[in-house]
Amino acid sequence: MISNVTPLSLNAFLASKERRAYRMALLATRNEAEALDIVQDAMLKLCQRYGDHGAEQWAPLFHRILQNRIMDWHRRQQRNQRWLMPWKKQDHEQGEAEYTTDGMDDVPDPRDQNPERLLSRAADVELVLKQVEALPIRQQQAFLLRVWEGLDVSATAQAMACSEGAVKSHFHRAIRSVRTALEQA
Repeated sequence: MISNVTPLSLNAFLASKERRAYRMALLATRNEAEALDIVQDAMLKLCQRYGDHGAEQWAPLFHRILQNRIMDWHRRQQRNQRWLMPWKKQDHEQGEAEYTTDGMDDVPDPRDQNPERLLSRAADVELVLKQVEALPIRQQQAFLLRVWEGLDVSATAQAMACSEGAVKSHFHRAIRSVRTALEQA
């Protein structure tokens, strides 16, 4: 199959998705460097493996690759946390278990603490972003793909590798959580 894809059209597509993809990855990882790596890796994989496909296929393919990279990152974090779990020591006097962090409390928070950026955001937007950040990863994915990217249920299901019913369920729960947070504010 011969495609009339030009590097310029692929570059334009990637440029149009770059900021939103970065924000999605940043919300999922809470780390700027990790988010950039995930987005760059997803873009590279799209170019290498699917650059010759039609432009209409790029969006669902890119979102699927991006979501897979985010899930891979979460799996690595969970695996690494097993090794970095606080050591359990027994309190022999009272028979209660106590956990020590061995200095882990002193590690700086990787979230963006730049006051200028924080002040520039509107209060409602900040609240929504905090709520989205706190969502479980699958709800977060459904929310971001449906609301930010404007994908329909079918395309979101394809990007998340799940059924349309699961997308509807995750999205409904995410919307309910965000709405509740806004009502309480």
